[in-house]
Amino acid sequence: MGPPGGGRTEVSGRLKRHYNTIAAADMSRDSIFGIFNTILTYFLAQGFETPIVALAESIVNCSINIFEAAGADLLPTPSKSHYTFNLRDIWKVFQGICSLKAKKVPEAIIAARCYCHENIRVYGDRLTTNDDRDWLRGKLTQTITESFGMDPAKVFDKDRLIFADFMAGAGADKSYEEVPDMLKMKTSMEAYLDDYNNMFSVAMPLVMFTDACEHVARICRVLRQPNGNSLLLGVGGSGRQSLSRLASFMSEYDIFQIEVIKGYGMNEFKEDLKTCLMKCGCDQKPNVFLFADTQIVNENFVENINNVLNSGDVPNLYKNEDIDNIVQACRTACQQSGMPPTKANVFSTYISRVKANVHVVLAFSPVGDAFRTRLRMFPSLVNCCTIDWFAEWPAEALYSVGKQQMTLEDLQLPNLEGILKLFSVVHQSVEKASAKTLATLKRAIYITPTSFLELISGFKKVLAMRRDSVGTLKKRLQKGLDALGEAATAVSSMQIELTAKQPVLEQTKKEVAAMMIVITDDKAKAAVTKESCSKTEAQASEQAASSTAIKEDAEKDLAEALPALNVAEKALRSLKLANLQELKSLAIPPGGVKLCLEAVCVIFGVKPVKKNDPNNPGKKFDDFWEASQKGPLSDPKKLLDDLFQFDKDNIPEPIIAAIGHYVDREDFVPEQIKKASVACEALCMWTRAMHKYHFVAKAVEPKRRLLADAESSLEITMTKLRGAQAELKAVEDKLAQLESDYTSSITKQEQLTKEMELCETKLSNATKLIDGLGGEKDRWAETVKDLTHQYELLPGDSLVASGYVSYAGAFTGHYRSEFEKLWNDTEDLEKIAHTTNASLINVLGQPVLIQQWAVCGLPNDSLSVENGIMIATCRRWPLMIDPQRQANKYIKLYGKVASDNGMNTVKLSDPGLLQSIELGIQFGKWILLENIGENLDPALEPVLQQQKVRDGTSFVIKLGDKNVSYDEKFRFFMTTTLSNPHYSPETSVKVTLLNFAITPEGLQDQMLGIVVLKEQPEMEEKKQELVKNGASMSKQLKDIEDEILRLLSADGDILDSKELIDTLEYSKKTSTVINKAMAEAKITEVEIDAVRKSYKDYAFRASLLFFCVCELLIIDPMYQFSLQWFQQLAGFGIDNAASGETPAARLQNLIAYFTFSIYQSVCRGLFEKHKLLFSFSLAMKIMGGEHRLVPEEARFLLAGPAGEVKDGLANPAPGWITEKSWNEVLSVTQAVPAFKGFDVFFHANTKAFQRIYDDAESDKQSLPGEWGDKLTPFQKMCFLRTVRPDRITTAVLHFVTLEMGQKFVEPPVFDISVSYEDSTKMSPLIFVLSPGSDPVADMYAFAESKGMGARLESISLGQGQGPKATRLMEKARESGGWVLLCNCHLSVSWLPELERICEQMNPEETDNMYRLWLTSMPTTAFPAILLQNGVKMTNEPPKGLRANVLGSMGKCDDKLLSDCEKPEQYARLVFGFCFFHAVCQDRRKFGPIGWNIPYNFTPEDLTTNRRQLKYFLDGYETIPYGVLQFLGSKINYGGRVTDKKDKVLIDCLIKIFICEEVVTKGADYKFSPGGMFYCPNATCQDDFLKYLRDLPIMTPPEVFGLHENCEITCAESESMSMLEEVMSLSASGGGGTGAGKSPEELMDELAAELIAQTPQCWDLDIFEDRFPTKYEESRNTVVKQEAAKYNKLLELLHVQLPLFRRAVKGMVVMTEDLESIGKGLFMNMVPEGWAGVGFLSQKPLTSWYKDLLDRIAFFNKWYSEGHPISFWISGLFFPQAFLTAVMQNFARGHRYAIDRVDFDVEVRDDVRLDGSDLTEPPEAGCYFWGMFLEGCRWDDKIHSLGPSLPKQLFVPVPVVLFKPVLDWKGKSGVAMVPVYKVLSRKGTLSTTGHSTNFVRDMAMPCTDDPDMWIRAGVAAFLALKY
Repeated sequence: MGPPGGGRTEVSGRLKRHYNTIAAADMSRDSIFGIFNTILTYFLAQGFETPIVALAESIVNCSINIFEAAGADLLPTPSKSHYTFNLRDIWKVFQGICSLKAKKVPEAIIAARCYCHENIRVYGDRLTTNDDRDWLRGKLTQTITESFGMDPAKVFDKDRLIFADFMAGAGADKSYEEVPDMLKMKTSMEAYLDDYNNMFSVAMPLVMFTDACEHVARICRVLRQPNGNSLLLGVGGSGRQSLSRLASFMSEYDIFQIEVIKGYGMNEFKEDLKTCLMKCGCDQKPNVFLFADTQIVNENFVENINNVLNSGDVPNLYKNEDIDNIVQACRTACQQSGMPPTKANVFSTYISRVKANVHVVLAFSPVGDAFRTRLRMFPSLVNCCTIDWFAEWPAEALYSVGKQQMTLEDLQLPNLEGILKLFSVVHQSVEKASAKTLATLKRAIYITPTSFLELISGFKKVLAMRRDSVGTLKKRLQKGLDALGEAATAVSSMQIELTAKQPVLEQTKKEVAAMMIVITDDKAKAAVTKESCSKTEAQASEQAASSTAIKEDAEKDLAEALPALNVAEKALRSLKLANLQELKSLAIPPGGVKLCLEAVCVIFGVKPVKKNDPNNPGKKFDDFWEASQKGPLSDPKKLLDDLFQFDKDNIPEPIIAAIGHYVDREDFVPEQIKKASVACEALCMWTRAMHKYHFVAKAVEPKRRLLADAESSLEITMTKLRGAQAELKAVEDKLAQLESDYTSSITKQEQLTKEMELCETKLSNATKLIDGLGGEKDRWAETVKDLTHQYELLPGDSLVASGYVSYAGAFTGHYRSEFEKLWNDTEDLEKIAHTTNASLINVLGQPVLIQQWAVCGLPNDSLSVENGIMIATCRRWPLMIDPQRQANKYIKLYGKVASDNGMNTVKLSDPGLLQSIELGIQFGKWILLENIGENLDPALEPVLQQQKVRDGTSFVIKLGDKNVSYDEKFRFFMTTTLSNPHYSPETSVKVTLLNFAITPEGLQDQMLGIVVLKEQPEMEEKKQELVKNGASMSKQLKDIEDEILRLLSADGDILDSKELIDTLEYSKKTSTVINKAMAEAKITEVEIDAVRKSYKDYAFRASLLFFCVCELLIIDPMYQFSLQWFQQLAGFGIDNAASGETPAARLQNLIAYFTFSIYQSVCRGLFEKHKLLFSFSLAMKIMGGEHRLVPEEARFLLAGPAGEVKDGLANPAPGWITEKSWNEVLSVTQAVPAFKGFDVFFHANTKAFQRIYDDAESDKQSLPGEWGDKLTPFQKMCFLRTVRPDRITTAVLHFVTLEMGQKFVEPPVFDISVSYEDSTKMSPLIFVLSPGSDPVADMYAFAESKGMGARLESISLGQGQGPKATRLMEKARESGGWVLLCNCHLSVSWLPELERICEQMNPEETDNMYRLWLTSMPTTAFPAILLQNGVKMTNEPPKGLRANVLGSMGKCDDKLLSDCEKPEQYARLVFGFCFFHAVCQDRRKFGPIGWNIPYNFTPEDLTTNRRQLKYFLDGYETIPYGVLQFLGSKINYGGRVTDKKDKVLIDCLIKIFICEEVVTKGADYKFSPGGMFYCPNATCQDDFLKYLRDLPIMTPPEVFGLHENCEITCAESESMSMLEEVMSLSASGGGGTGAGKSPEELMDELAAELIAQTPQCWDLDIFEDRFPTKYEESRNTVVKQEAAKYNKLLELLHVQLPLFRRAVKGMVVMTEDLESIGKGLFMNMVPEGWAGVGFLSQKPLTSWYKDLLDRIAFFNKWYSEGHPISFWISGLFFPQAFLTAVMQNFARGHRYAIDRVDFDVEVRDDVRLDGSDLTEPPEAGCYFWGMFLEGCRWDDKIHSLGPSLPKQLFVPVPVVLFKPVLDWKGKSGVAMVPVYKVLSRKGTLSTTGHSTNFVRDMAMPCTDDPDMWIRAGVAAFLALKY
């Protein structure tokens, strides 16, 4: 049974008492050996070689040795909490060994390697340090040498020892064997990876370097084992999930992973888990359940995983229908296993199948406490998993991965080795910077292996892009230069060519004219010949037509017989010889056969054989059958040839006549003949076709003869025609030749003309080209030279740029500059050629493009320009940290210009978020997701990871449950207004983080624009126009130059390019205009810049103010202000500032007005305690900006000494100078140059300095000697820190007044109307609450004054109130009402919805009168955008009594003060109540001496008193002061007071301010002895306010009735707190950790010291004997009870301290209680567990322990010496019990009822403080010592209470005799001093009815009014804080 947690609940003792306890002891070594030796021996007996079998016992023994050594040496320290081992680890080793096959292990050394491999996998893979890995390697080496007798060098013959079963490839017979070569394994895995990427749509672009391959092999090894589960430990981006997917694929297992979307919770997780388990159990499919800690939405997820690991089941997971499915699927398997198929047995079978098939792979991060807590709560995470630690990549790994990636392609790098080293430097330098950023700025920036791969891919991309850009530009320029050179050469050659071609052209013209005459004559002759030829051709055509007609007629007749003939021929072709041979063999042929052959014989002229007719004796008949057998059928082949070659045109008539008889017969048709024989069918068809053809041919014959005659005649005519045509052709050929020659001559003439014209054109173009580009030639030549050199520097430059893009985005400008310097220096060191001071801007920046960005709102400081370049260059979508919303504005404006398809802006709260993104992806829009938090919607995962897959020729991406076509123009941007967001490593690797926080330079430029636009709008408009036009003109010139270069580099002769010449002419004109305009613009710009420069001081001051305001967020989460608000306020300030007689005066007025305006606006939203802090911070910022602040002075004042000064002067006055103060004196002397020699002067003038120390207002005293005039006010504060830190707050007040003016220490009074005027319908008004403040009444009153009382709806937020608030807001927004939402901090879960509602409000749909009012305590959950855009107000009591009374009286105008029948008395008593209210509230700042419990008195309490006062004054003639006092102290204020002593105090206080003297004496009645505070004799509000304003800002404690010492502690604490907070505001860098001891070592050392000091427990039986229970001595019972209490504490210490030491060393689990002890030891605080058992104390741990030892020593003395005479009351656990025992002794001795007995007190100031000189105990009662007084002292001269001495906060009380008295009713001349255990005073009632802190009252003599001591907070304490 484990401790509660992780699914285990507390088991009560009532339940446990019903059970017997059985302890399961660890198995002995012999038992373990017996188990595993049996297993291994049996396994090795299955065919392994004898030497291997002989190793069995050694293997088992060594495995147990390593297991025991790991448990003893590899301890689970807090940083190595997964170092826990159990017997499963030994079993995992043997699982691996038993996976070997005998055939694959011929030698014993292979078995030894496998043994070592399994131990490394089980133990080594979880180790986090090289020392631990070396330890394991040493153990294995020792084992191999001593137990196996082998050479370790031969066993570890490779760098990495790996056994695996995947080397054979997919589908092959797998065997677990050693991987012989890492390169082969890498190749094999890359093949698997290719298969995976080809099979799945979402590819994994993994780099299979050596470490990654080994991790995959490790996971595969686990997956192949039964119940194999793996816990992968590493940061996000280290490849845990991707490698798990690959390993699952290699193991041929399905992988299952949950998909966390919006609303994903426990129910959805259980459904997913059930789906996976049922696949394993019902379907018998092995599955890998991959689960990452980023998916832990609910910690109960881990509990379910723990159950699956442990048992394969999750309680209450399956529904009834699921159980039915399980039974159906597993019943058969259950029966086959021999069990009856009951539901329980079937489910057991199912669980066994689940455990066999499910493999859980957990990808967890070891960073933070959450991991350690989960391991402690869910032990199966370690016990049931094989752990694989993904270590950070060392430099060697970075180098090897870089080399592998860089050699995949030929990048032509001249210094590859240097670049690879620089990769490592870049990565590791950023890792160091991220750690430094976390320590100094508290900003977590995660650098993962994915970041390094991004660096490499980024380098390749940037290098390729730059090479292409530089190469293309160089090529174009070079071609342009070549073209210019060619043009210059061509000019002279073309002039020569023109001169040479002119005579040739003239001669050609003459030849053409002569040739034309000859052609005309020949054309006439050719016409005559052509006419004759035409006549002959006509005659021939006529004859040809006649012949054609005859021919067609004959062919028409023939066409009638040809089809039948063709059919017959086709039938003959289908005949086979076998058919004819078959006919021949017929003995008795059918009639059809005979008939057919008879016809054939007739047509071939075969004579029949004469045979006797059997039917007619004596007669013969013709037998054609026999004739056919001898004739045609005798040779079937010849018969076929004869049939085909038969002369069908000359068949004799007799044969035709004979055949005719057959044709006419009805039985001689193919259909009938076919019945007899298929062969005869063809013969029949042929015979009939011959018969028919004969008659057709006979009819056609005359026509044939006629055709022959016609053709003969036609041939004669055609012969004549051919002759004529030949003659004509000869004539025409001659004519054509002449015309050809003529045409050639004409063409030549035209060509010459064109050439001359083209030559003239080219000459003109060349001249224009030379004239137009002649000026560019030198520049281009120089540029080509520069580009050639630049091309060589590109690798080095690209590396710096890619480092920026991959890593630097999240860092501030300071870190980026450090990166740039380091990387450039390293490139110099590695001899990598690069541009001097290469940076992102000079490598990737394009000036023209940067100008365009500036036009779209990108600030022009270097940080913003770098961000702009990274946005344009980065591969991952940019996520911009944009607290001032600059990036948001820029992206919106630039998107409108740059995006072809438009741009959309969305928020995570938008209901149509995914739909908008889907449309953006589909149509190539730009999408801006703004105002995101620290967690992104899981549905965005595919977009962030750009999981697009190819679908045909395009890409698609799966968004939700649908595939969306992916347009490559799509861009995605994200912005957050969080100033310091914490994005997890998993998120960081998916996006490019960019720090877009505004820089001072960028803000100064913006503020310049605002002030100049307001002051001289025409100048600023000109400036903006110049910027816009400058960007446009620069772009135009660049485009023109690019176009000219493109045309120059085009193929062909550039002198022929009309487009080039036209472009050149246009560019010349345009360039002239642009250059002229730019020259004019430069002149104008100088003028504008001169004007802008005159306002530079204003912009600089504004920048200082803004950053001072922004830094307030560090102090309180509600102090958030937007840049828009700041700039809007600046605009108001410029409009309202006073004008000046001169520009310089106006500038100073602007600065002064805006500074004070910022102070007032910000102060309205600050708590009182932070208003002076803000003023001081403002003053320091301004001094720093003006270089008047010395850094050393500021550092000392804020932070104090850096350490203890050694070898300094000795403390000259230990009596009043503490060692701490003297160390500060020495430190200021060394640290601050202005204090050089101060320590010597101080040492020599201690008395003079003591006077300053003793002075109540030491801050106003001048330093002695020259130092009084030498030090500045700031330096004097440094001095005050050394000796009087309590006066720093006052000194700061004076300093700010001196530096900035009185008004900067007088914050504005709370006024809703002022804030209302600053608000709009879109900006909420936010009341930031503090304890005791309640602005609701003021809010209602203001609403009434504005006439909105009836239209104001309010609701107090809490559980279930969100929907109602939403409805109220919606209604008010439409109707123009007001909504007040109170206590937003109580509804944190609804605040995101409130943010969404406010964000989505449409101004056009919102009434102008609508206002949203919010109240909230400070909370980090409050939406930042509402804080930044809203108007914030605080309504807490003003800090200081003066400000408080001013605030209260400021609300009491003359109308209110006179609204009574007794106005004078009313006004004075109202003033008295206001003063009483301020005193009640301001006493809280003094801590417990002010009030035991700090009560939250509110303005409503004062208002109620005022109303009651009016009622009683109006209703009674005599003022009832007693009633007013009672109502104030008992009801209105007293109703909040719960502590009994505080009730007495408030009664005393109200008597001072509400009494008759206030009314009757007026100013003569003083509220305090100093006489400064009273009720003025005022007649109106102004008189009261005037008096109050003259009061000191820092109120002396006397007005509260307190001693001035009370202010020291309060003031010192307040001062130190203020200095610490101011220091936190400054942009300081924190110190790194030194090379000292680790926290664990320090805690362990302190624990060891405490163990040595802790006394042993007492034997209570001995105490019983020593102090037996007696009726007459009740103190015996108390001392035994006290001893028992101390024993309980000592027992706890004796148990927990050694246990904690073991836990720190990892020997036991670090529980929550032990962690609490560690925290206490490290922070020097008493752990909660000890404080709960121990005595009440406020001391730090070391003092508490000393106090404990003193108490134990006191009791030891009590035991040894008996009851002491004087008791150390502070040493008692429960002093009330001891005092009761003393009274009981008295009552029993005198037989009084104990409830009639009480104590009187007698102070024995005549003895020592500890009463050690007392010799006799008192007759009755008891002496006590060890108490301390606060608020007063014991004056032993007058034997009474007296005022405290200066700076003595606590004084010891002399020995006090508590003397029992019967019926004691008190006495005069005493003050009832309460006695408390500790200084906190407040306590709670215990079960005994006593307070845990208050002991009792003690009546001490006094000479003054006892009420004075009550108001002074006098009390006695048993223990202090030190």
